[in-house]
Amino acid sequence: MFDLDRAKGIIEKVVSSESLELVDIEFKGSLNNRVLRIYIDKPSGVTHKDCELISDRVGTVLDIEDMIPGSYHLEVSSPGLTRRLTKESDFQHFRGRLVKIQTRQTMDGAKSFRGTLVGLEGETVTLELKNARLIQIPLTSIARANLDIDF
Repeated sequence: MFDLDRAKGIIEKVVSSESLELVDIEFKGSLNNRVLRIYIDKPSGVTHKDCELISDRVGTVLDIEDMIPGSYHLEVSSPGLTRRLTKESDFQHFRGRLVKIQTRQTMDGAKSFRGTLVGLEGETVTLELKNARLIQIPLTSIARANLDIDF
């Protein structure tokens, strides 16, 4: 059986040894079509060569450790323009950027919020909505948070 937390720890070590940041990992699919997606980043932006290097290194380690029984596909990429915010540090680093946050439960009559990220204080994210109203969302209430693009 695949242990995502154990794999994340191993992947984090490999990625950080190359001076890259592990943004997120996903493991999805059915028994015959499983995919492990690894999202990496660095201040100057991720190159194809970075993705290739991490794919080779992580693939080798996972195979040696026999972490994923059977076949799987390994994909390594940048987090993209709508990068997922997963760590507390993300909510500080991307202050001033447009984000979309989906909450686990209804807050102020909604479960989806889009606005400018003011920041994180303690365990609470503050978002400035389009009407200049501030909303505070506890980290524990966030189901998903992503950078967003203003068209």
